Amino acid sequence: MRLSSRAVTLSAAVLAVGLLAPVAPATAGRGGHHHPSGGDSASYAGHALRAGPAGEDFYFVMWDRFANGDTGNDDGGLGPDRLVSGFDPTSKGFYNGGDLAGLKDRLDYIEGLGTDAIWLTPVFKNKAVQLEDGPSAGYHGYWITDFTQVDPHLGTNAEMADLVDAAHARGMKVYFDIITNHTADVVGYADSPRKSYTSKDTVPYRTADGRVFDDRDYAGSNRFPDLDPATSFPNVPVLDPAEQDLKVPAWLNDTTMYHNRGDTDFVRDDEDSQYGDFFGLDDLFTERPEVVDGMVDIYRAWVRELGIDGFRIDTMKHVNDEFWQEFGPGILDYAKRHGKRDFFMFGEVALDGSGPAAKAFTSHYTGHNGMQAVLDFPFQDAARGFASKSRPTRELADFFTNDDWYTDADSNAYSLPTFLGNHDMGRFGRFLQVDNGGAGDSELLARDVLAHQLMYLSRGNPIVYYGDEQGFTGAGGDQDARQTMFASRVASYQDDDQIGTDRTPAVDNYVAGHPLYQAIAGLSALTAQHPALRSGAQQVRSSSAAPGVLAFSRFDRRSQREYVVALNNSEQSASADVPTYVDNGRFTRVYGEGPARLSTDGDRELGLTVPALSTVVYASDRAIPRSPRAPGLVLGEPQPSAVDRGRMQVTATVDGSSFYEVTFQRRLGHGPWRTIGTDDSAPYQVFDDVSTLRTGTPVAYRAAVIDNAGHTRGASARTVRVPAPTIRMVHPTGGTVIASDRVPVEAFVDPERTTQSVTFQRRIGTGAWTTLGTDTSSPWYRYDDDLSALPTGTELTYRAILHERGAPDVTSEPVTVRSVQPTVTVAGSLQSEIGCTGDWQPDCAATHLVLDPVDGIWRGTFHLPEGAYEWKIAVNDSWTENYGAGGAPNGGNLSLSVPPGGGNYVFTWDPDTKVPSAGPASG
Repeated sequence: MRLSSRAVTLSAAVLAVGLLAPVAPATAGRGGHHHPSGGDSASYAGHALRAGPAGEDFYFVMWDRFANGDTGNDDGGLGPDRLVSGFDPTSKGFYNGGDLAGLKDRLDYIEGLGTDAIWLTPVFKNKAVQLEDGPSAGYHGYWITDFTQVDPHLGTNAEMADLVDAAHARGMKVYFDIITNHTADVVGYADSPRKSYTSKDTVPYRTADGRVFDDRDYAGSNRFPDLDPATSFPNVPVLDPAEQDLKVPAWLNDTTMYHNRGDTDFVRDDEDSQYGDFFGLDDLFTERPEVVDGMVDIYRAWVRELGIDGFRIDTMKHVNDEFWQEFGPGILDYAKRHGKRDFFMFGEVALDGSGPAAKAFTSHYTGHNGMQAVLDFPFQDAARGFASKSRPTRELADFFTNDDWYTDADSNAYSLPTFLGNHDMGRFGRFLQVDNGGAGDSELLARDVLAHQLMYLSRGNPIVYYGDEQGFTGAGGDQDARQTMFASRVASYQDDDQIGTDRTPAVDNYVAGHPLYQAIAGLSALTAQHPALRSGAQQVRSSSAAPGVLAFSRFDRRSQREYVVALNNSEQSASADVPTYVDNGRFTRVYGEGPARLSTDGDRELGLTVPALSTVVYASDRAIPRSPRAPGLVLGEPQPSAVDRGRMQVTATVDGSSFYEVTFQRRLGHGPWRTIGTDDSAPYQVFDDVSTLRTGTPVAYRAAVIDNAGHTRGASARTVRVPAPTIRMVHPTGGTVIASDRVPVEAFVDPERTTQSVTFQRRIGTGAWTTLGTDTSSPWYRYDDDLSALPTGTELTYRAILHERGAPDVTSEPVTVRSVQPTVTVAGSLQSEIGCTGDWQPDCAATHLVLDPVDGIWRGTFHLPEGAYEWKIAVNDSWTENYGAGGAPNGGNLSLSVPPGGGNYVFTWDPDTKVPSAGPASG
């Protein structure tokens, strides 16, 4: 008999506490402690953490798209005009009608999946419509104007409280999706509603009395200079008279609480990624203490008033470190004081890839910034490679081996929420279709189930994106991945394929009998019955350089039972001999297809066969043999990581082959030893954050192991010094630069600190080095070099010199380029009318502009017939560098309407501001 979801949840929680709660090292009664040389008893050896909700099942709901329980709130009380209310159920970019009443009515459906926690897209009142963006509506919840009120399209604060209570009564938690990076687009600029980004190096911030300053010098402190909206920013912020008091709380209406630097270009994670507006959304000045305190107060209130269980935090990587170092403790301590001792927060740190560099970046927020967890974007990439693309299984094995990037004093990879697709990137079903063109529904369904098996049976907390359990696919990301669960009236949704069924989004899709729904519910029940499959230590066991079997073990620490999980990502049955810690022992199948029982041989290997695109799980019938004595332990020489110089890789080698846990500690000077992490799977290592320590600082490391019988042993300590940062040129790098332009000369420092400065130097030909200037504003170092006085074809070499108090200067490798004359093209739907063979041709010479040497502006005059046209600027005859509306890189198309009779039109492009323009020729 299947237990109710609440019973399963409580049973799993009790077992998990018993299984994984940190305990003191074993006493002598369990075999005693080994005392290594030097008298160190290794008493600090302990168990790996299971902080946060290790083993929780999330269901991620976009509330507007889930269920419409009250048609009376569809227009949010704003009337029938779709451009006012935002309600249009026939448009994927507008409110479709979902609400709290519908969610509450469908709790049985959500609970039936085995859900432990519901994550809701932002519930706060949004700007209903932003005309500049499509237009489209705030149905998604990320255009907030009032942080204290539930969006009226969704319901009321009282209804929200009722939903939380109803979920709690069923044993399910409720997580809010929250935003600290930005608000709705309300702030405009005096000369334009939206503008391209202006860097801090080009136009620095100024205090109200005109003094230049770097905001990073004040971030994390309780003081900040007074600012004047008319003089402190590169763009003068303004509010429409009708929106002077639109935002709540009232401090959000102060325009000096925003960065006011224009739109980010989304090209790379540099300065504008942190300071720029997202398509005009007002980017908060999170370096200001008033903003930190204001955001902490906003979200404390929701914990206090509704008993919210946790937060998913939007756009975490776009907010400065100091903010998170204040915000995290400010919320967590408050929640614990108000009865939420297991309150949990995880942030969105979106990126591509799943290698060590990706994990170094995402783990920065859990290690350096002390946040509890981040959404595991690297897992998504690795899972797609494994289950959808049938990549070699060694890639996934390496991915899990690199989990130690997350191991620190208070968190590790077991806390990470994992997912397969989402509302931004698209659904996993869509990825399956793209990666497996021509595959039938049975194969797509098998791969979909395989991906969920991987997500549920490996470390982390699985997230099901609403509709994935019904096989939703969609045509892409963003709006194309946001179908309604209720019968859709959106034409582009209605004909979507759904995996595992003949249904489409044109009908209601709350089918508990869908094979994916059943598979997910079964996995949830399995892991509730066997908690080690969710929160037990994970050890990679077997992989290869081809598709086939990937095997790992999970361990029940208390019973010392070993579970073997084997997944086959090939389209044929595959076999493997899987190493275990149990010799000549029997294993019982608890999941999948295969013999009911298998046995290991004298070499402790479990021979098994896994059907194509499926998974099997076996559990040992007896415990792993107890270790007779503490294993040998050797601490390796600590080294700075090759992908992040601010992290010291500290490794330990353990003799023997059994279940061990290794605790690492460090000491600065003569201070106390402090634990920096415990690793419970080989290879044993941590990546210690030394980015805030001064170059040359001595750091001592040591390690101790505890085996499965409670024996401990310590290793001799090693002392190393913090290495000097590295500096490298990141622009220019392409071999050529535009002769008429100001060349952005940029450098990246690893690790970067606010106390650093960078001097840029230039050499012409084989001449002497000359200093261009010094940049003291972090985190991105830049100087704009004016080449207007140099002839085309000049050879230029650049280098950067890093200065840091108390440490020797560090010089980058030089970069040599040659100046060239660029081409600038008007490219668009008007080109065939001007003389090109077709439209949208960036390399058509007929629409090239000509540089005016007097003012440095590119111009061209062309005759156009009557018509409506779209266009933008392309540089160097390709789309690699192009500029659209407002001068934004890769920006939106510009529109031009030519009246009857046609006429001559002048097109211009300013290479400094990047802004294109067009208008009738005079005379």
